[in-house]
Amino acid sequence: MGLSFEMPSYTGEITGLGTARLLESIRMSGIRCRFYQASSSEMFGDASAPQGEQTQFRPRSPYGAAKVYAYWMVRNYREGYGLFASNGIMFNHESPRRGETFVSRKITRGVAEIVAGRQKKLFLGNLKAKRDWGYAPEYVEGMWFMLQHDEPADLVFGTGGTQSVEEFVEEAFSYVNLDWRDYVAIDPRYLRPNEVPCLQADTSEAKRLLGWETRIRFRDLVRIMIDADMEKLGLPTSGNARPKLENGHLNWLQRP
Repeated sequence: MGLSFEMPSYTGEITGLGTARLLESIRMSGIRCRFYQASSSEMFGDASAPQGEQTQFRPRSPYGAAKVYAYWMVRNYREGYGLFASNGIMFNHESPRRGETFVSRKITRGVAEIVAGRQKKLFLGNLKAKRDWGYAPEYVEGMWFMLQHDEPADLVFGTGGTQSVEEFVEEAFSYVNLDWRDYVAIDPRYLRPNEVPCLQADTSEAKRLLGWETRIRFRDLVRIMIDADMEKLGLPTSGNARPKLENGHLNWLQRP
C-alpha cells in the first residue's frame, strides 16, 4: 500500500485495469467460470469502524482507489453480463509467507534478526494505526467458500477485532522476552501521505451466508510468524504456536 504512493500509475494499471481486462476476457471468450476478485479493506480508508458490506468506500491511497475501481468492475460485469464474479473484501490476513516489506512480516523478521544478533534496530512508521489482523489460511478457506456458493456475492472477511501496529510490536518482542522500546525507532520515510487510522471488519454477513469465521487469535498469529522467522535463522522456538495438521489440512478449517 505504501509503495502505491510512489507508483500510482503502475498501481492503477495492475490493480485496477488488470481486473477489468480479466473480466473482459471472460466476457469475450464466453468461458463458463467463477471469478474471485481479491478486494481489500484499504477501500474503506478512513470510514468509521467497524466496516461491513454497506460501509461507504473512502480510500486513502492509490492502492485503495484502484481496488475500488476493480470492485465496481466486478459488480458491473456480474450485473450487466451475468458473470459469476465475487468480491472478497479481505482485512489484513497474515502468515509466514507475507512479503518482507509488509509491516507484519517486517516486525516478525526484525525480531528474529535482533535475537540472532544480526540487527540492532527495527525502523517503522505509524505505530498508532489499527488493523484487523487474521491468519491467511482461514481467509483462503473463505475465498473457496465464496466460489462454492450458489450465487456470487460481495463479502467482508476479518476477525472483528483490532490492534495497533504498536500492539503487534509489543506482542512480538514480548514473545522473545525483549522490551520493544529498546529496539524500535520511527523512520519518517515509512509514514504515508494519507494515513488510515482504523480498519475493523464486520463479518456478520460472511458468517450468516457461508458459516465462515476465524479461530486463530491475534496473539497466536504473531507467535506463528515469529516461530517461522526464528526457524529460518536456525534459532530455537517453542513450537507451541504451530497449527496442528490433520491429513495435511488445518484441523480448524474443516467446514461443519
